Amino acid sequence: MKFNCHHLAYCTNIHPAESWGETFEVLKTDVLAVRDRVAGDQPFAIGLRLSAQAALELLETNNLDVFEDWLTSENCYVFTINGFPYGAFHGTRVKENVYKPDWTQQARLRYTEQLFTIIARLCPTDSGGSVSTLPGSFKEFEADEKLIFENLYSCALTIASLSKETGKDLHLGLEPEPLGHFENTEETLAFFERFSAWCTGKDLDPAPIKKHLGINYDTCHFALEFEDCHESLKALTDAGLRISKIHLSNALSFDPQNPEAREAIRQFDEPTYLHQVLLNDGANISRFRDLPEFFTALQTENFALQTQTEGRIHFHVPLYSEPLAPLSSTLDHAEAALSYLRDHPETCPHLEIETYTWGVLPYHLQKPLTDQISAEYEWVQSQGK
Repeated sequence: MKFNCHHLAYCTNIHPAESWGETFEVLKTDVLAVRDRVAGDQPFAIGLRLSAQAALELLETNNLDVFEDWLTSENCYVFTINGFPYGAFHGTRVKENVYKPDWTQQARLRYTEQLFTIIARLCPTDSGGSVSTLPGSFKEFEADEKLIFENLYSCALTIASLSKETGKDLHLGLEPEPLGHFENTEETLAFFERFSAWCTGKDLDPAPIKKHLGINYDTCHFALEFEDCHESLKALTDAGLRISKIHLSNALSFDPQNPEAREAIRQFDEPTYLHQVLLNDGANISRFRDLPEFFTALQTENFALQTQTEGRIHFHVPLYSEPLAPLSSTLDHAEAALSYLRDHPETCPHLEIETYTWGVLPYHLQKPLTDQISAEYEWVQSQGK
């Protein structure tokens, strides 16, 4: 559906589904329930999440034809696909596995190219199509960056070919997040500078990168890095980087000096996803891989919290509801992204609500799923008034 001049969807990675059959059933039930609540007579946009299994199955036999017909019959369309999580994303230990395979692996390249085959077919010409993916790799993997460049460049050529063939604007957004291969504005700019230098050294045309590769700007992730949203978006666009998509999402915040706040965040320690912790002392940021590592550090004699003024946790919380005191959130970063778009609407055409942690949220933050997603739409729409 449209939000001002932008296309707005919510990401269906919130729904447990790994096969195409499971995914299609979710679309027919849960997704249409949200549509009926929020879209009125507007065409309803779907932010599709496809696992590698589902993508492969969708491309088999006549499944894509059937899906395309269903979209038309239900007044729905797909303009974006979340291609970050390759495999199972619910009900199992995901943690660092969400980065596997990374962009050094051919499996990641093949999967992403399949997603572009799908989005090139499905997306309307006036919206174009985006796919979001991981920021190359995970820092712990110590990935060979040259392999990342090779596979991303190959993917850019595939996207360029599909874009020319279909006449649609297609683009891949790499999604910086804490402890990713690149995670903040500074590291993102440096990565693309090295990518450009690699192209020059290989005597390759950089145009496919500039046109078809960009950034998936997640407001939760950049808030975790204590970035100023307006400065970050301006720096990225001034450097000539494309903002492929903006994820509207919200991170958990706490006062590390407050013992009650430190105790309250224990309810968010769960075994499915990584919940990186970042502490800011005004000059430096300390990073912890996950909540258990942070709690372990608290018990270490040589670990001090005297100077840290704020802590932020990679745990997506709803846009419409602040956590109970003494905790808070980074909602102002999502608000700042939308205010930036009001002043610079050309920055990015694609918006996606992404609160995938519904199944692991503490009880007081939960409500029936359709109600939750609808409330997030209402919050976004209220920001456009």
